[in-house]
Amino acid sequence: MTIQPLKIILDTDPGGDDSFAFLWLLSLVKQGLAELVAVTSVDGNVHARLTFAAAAKLLALCNIDGVEIGRGVIGGSQGDADDAGAIHGEDGMGNLSHTLPDVIPDYETARHADDVLIDALQAAPGEITVVAIAPFTNLAAAERKCPGVLQLAKEIVIMAGAFQVPGNITPEAEFNIAYDPEAAQLLFNCCTNIVVLPLDVTEHIVFTPDMAAQVSRVNPNSAIGQFVVALCNFMTGTAMAFRETGGISGFLVHDAATLAYLFYPETLRFRRAQVQVETKGSWTRGKTLFDNRHKTKVGANAWVALEVDAPNLLAAMLEDLKLLVAK
Repeated sequence: MTIQPLKIILDTDPGGDDSFAFLWLLSLVKQGLAELVAVTSVDGNVHARLTFAAAAKLLALCNIDGVEIGRGVIGGSQGDADDAGAIHGEDGMGNLSHTLPDVIPDYETARHADDVLIDALQAAPGEITVVAIAPFTNLAAAERKCPGVLQLAKEIVIMAGAFQVPGNITPEAEFNIAYDPEAAQLLFNCCTNIVVLPLDVTEHIVFTPDMAAQVSRVNPNSAIGQFVVALCNFMTGTAMAFRETGGISGFLVHDAATLAYLFYPETLRFRRAQVQVETKGSWTRGKTLFDNRHKTKVGANAWVALEVDAPNLLAAMLEDLKLLVAK
């Protein structure tokens, strides 16, 4: 039986965990399981100019040519979240971007991310999955410019939110939501094809230096493997400093959960819900919520992951990264 690769647009703001999810996706591309239609960079973990460059460097690192990179839309609402350079490094990649291929993409002449999204979704309605692992400024801009365009996606799979756990950027809010709450609320208001991977599951997915070493040992001369080890070591240091992993030496690969849903769905368990985003509260701005009362509910807009088989998710990720390094 011939497997049709899953068509994906990756909306991302690399980012340590973004970079690991990006590399996992590129392994799946190399295996013929996914087709990367485009990458749209986002203003988030660091400035859009840096995330644009990071995306280009990761594609070059893995010898992937011909993938358009859209430059991130600037001018979202930016809520209570500053950028996350303190966690991910000033370049968003553990201050390691100088070790990656010296590509110099033309940020100034690149198409804006919202235009890339609109054109791709209109050209192939119902065929493209949007994997959004960053603030939702680009997606909201596309919807405002072309109402209804996001419903043309096969699915919109997002890493975002915190439902039954605390936030990670404020006591109530997760970073991707808190950075641009109005964009997130617009997304949930206009779409019913959303799959949400929140902190409720991603806080259980700890990638360790030992795992990175296993990847590198497959091919010690691989620049990809060396980057995996170096970035993991950097991210582990900041994760421990910010007490993110309960004392486990490693870091949270939040964004990888989106790919687990698409390619290893047995590792996750979901519930259907109507997700809302608080945009007004003084203490709760950016909070994601759904109604847990035992009453009739209508208007569901998303599937939300609430349970994860973290060991098997990480095992799948590890083996796919090994295949990427071995090539």
